[in-house]
Amino acid sequence: MTNDLALHTSIRFGMMVIYARDLQRSIGFYRLLGLDVPDPLPGRPVSIYRMGNGVTIIFTTDELAQRFDAGWTRPDHGYQQVMEFLVDDDASVDAVWTRLTSAGHHGRTAPGRIIGPYATMVDDPDGNVVLISNDPATNADPGPPA
Repeated sequence: MTNDLALHTSIRFGMMVIYARDLQRSIGFYRLLGLDVPDPLPGRPVSIYRMGNGVTIIFTTDELAQRFDAGWTRPDHGYQQVMEFLVDDDASVDAVWTRLTSAGHHGRTAPGRIIGPYATMVDDPDGNVVLISNDPATNADPGPPA
């Protein structure tokens, strides 16, 4: 069921929270991926990374999650979420795969074209799947605004 308000509301993705088993290890993984994730402030188990597109990724701990939601528990099998990061070309997909798997991170799917763009999947230290892909449709220059 839709309503008039929903039809006229603009919605944008703003934030994702990664609940880390080991905060420094998770930050290290995403730095290796290519994000300039800052160290947490002293005494605060939180690191905030703001991407150029306005999306914020917050890295924090299970303990902090449970302070906000006493019923929160980490899944005991499977993965929690899939996050896609876009790169400029197929060679960059290969380079990220090599960098992450050479550092000991589990490669879930080797680079290739399975059902669309050239992509690969690697597990982060907290059970999330990181999809790295080159989708030429997202690399196209849209030109000047109309």
